[in-house]
Amino acid sequence: MKTRVAVLFGGRSVEHEVSIITGLQAYAALDRSKYDPIPLYISKDGRFYTGEHMGDIESYRDMKTCLEKATRVLPVPGENGTADLLRQPPKKFGSNLAASFDVALPAVHGTNVEDGVLSGFLETLNVPYAGCDVLSSALGMDKYQMKAALRQAGIPVLEAVTFTGREYALYPEAVVERVEKLCAYPVIVKPVNLGSSVGISRAADRPALEQAVDTALGYAGRVLVERAVPHLREINCAVLGDYETAEASVCEEPVGSDEILSYQDKYLSSGSKKTDAGQKSGMSSLKRRLPADIPDELTERVRELSVRTFRALNCLGVARIDFLNDTESGELWVNEINTIPGSLAFYLWEAAGVPFPRMLDRMLDAAFKRQRERAALTFTYDTNILSGVSLGGAKGAKQG
Repeated sequence: MKTRVAVLFGGRSVEHEVSIITGLQAYAALDRSKYDPIPLYISKDGRFYTGEHMGDIESYRDMKTCLEKATRVLPVPGENGTADLLRQPPKKFGSNLAASFDVALPAVHGTNVEDGVLSGFLETLNVPYAGCDVLSSALGMDKYQMKAALRQAGIPVLEAVTFTGREYALYPEAVVERVEKLCAYPVIVKPVNLGSSVGISRAADRPALEQAVDTALGYAGRVLVERAVPHLREINCAVLGDYETAEASVCEEPVGSDEILSYQDKYLSSGSKKTDAGQKSGMSSLKRRLPADIPDELTERVRELSVRTFRALNCLGVARIDFLNDTESGELWVNEINTIPGSLAFYLWEAAGVPFPRMLDRMLDAAFKRQRERAALTFTYDTNILSGVSLGGAKGAKQG
């Protein structure tokens, strides 16, 4: 019997459309001789939809018609570690079971999904899923907390300042002075919990800093500011596996049109390019040097730090670690980790000799392995403690 794989994509995130591309790339690449893939789309208002047509990118050109043809479903725990998709609203007669799946493959990006929210939901379903758990997802999404965890593990990261929108509104002068005390201009300003370069700006002076902070606060309630690296070279590397099997891919050097690789660079500048599966190619269409044209010693340093980062955050599946390199001083820092990278970083693994379908096999194998290990743990404790409990109240309280 084939393994039923629910590919989840979309979600209430500014990276919603990018996630659709990533999800449909994975859906197309799954080996049909082993798997029965199920497209499971999450709308911007958090509803789940499925349907055969939802595996085709062309369906999303007219979202209204796409959803009208789809079946709205509610994922619930199934039997023997599976999950069921129940029709919504329920039918008056007949079965409400639209489909069932054995394992989930999250292909989501951004807040409300990639940040551990979807992982937590899948945990409540008690179904295997091929991605980071709640904690590693949350750490990977929050750039400041990620830095703290990596610094504790001895992994180099840039110092940064973080503050809330409320803090900035009440004490703007104090916040700006705090930034200027830590970082000399120019600085990089980021929403603390977004990916895909959304809301990121470079500021060369105080007026530009204030404008950049306003931009970032339009996307997140907290902002992170760090110094801009001079003589900047960006290097990316993916890691595949789990805490035991983590392995680094080849390295790439993205080539952007600006000093900061923008959302436009990543997703829109080559939007007409197609993959072999006929889907828009998303991150795989980004201009890059692959493999990166860097010294062998630096390549090995990047790959080593990538695996250490993956393990320090207890990741699973595939993640992409992005680095900042000062080409003059040779210094190297982890910039961020993408726990569900655009296009699942399949292009980095194809360059390493691992085809996309095989990469997905390894991700799903890791998901089942983690589920087997968790099944050996104790999550409940049989006791009759409730038999002797009285909470009092109007009926149970004794009169004094």
